[in-house]
Amino acid sequence: MQFLEFFQIGGSWIMSGITYALLAVLGMLVIRNYSRIAGFTGEVKGELRKASWPWESDPKIKGFRKYKELTDSTMVVLIAVILLAGFVQFWDFFHVLIVSFLTNLGR
Repeated sequence: MQFLEFFQIGGSWIMSGITYALLAVLGMLVIRNYSRIAGFTGEVKGELRKASWPWESDPKIKGFRKYKELTDSTMVVLIAVILLAGFVQFWDFFHVLIVSFLTNLGR
């Protein structure tokens, strides 16, 4: 009986049965549509080969120099996020001061 408890999920046989039934249905769908899934995966691989990637394709370039465009773009995004966070923080602080001033007027 302890062997069967290994297959029990969440301490409930009902939950275990539902989970295993859903896994079985998912498995049947994958098997039934395998050719469509394989075709889709092949098309995705083909499209990804056509994509322009943000690193140098020259095999002679090694190390971080290969990823110069990628690191530059990452730095631009990080700086923009930091500036936006500062802008939002400033206006949040400003609005808190205004609201607290207005709420303290009536006291």
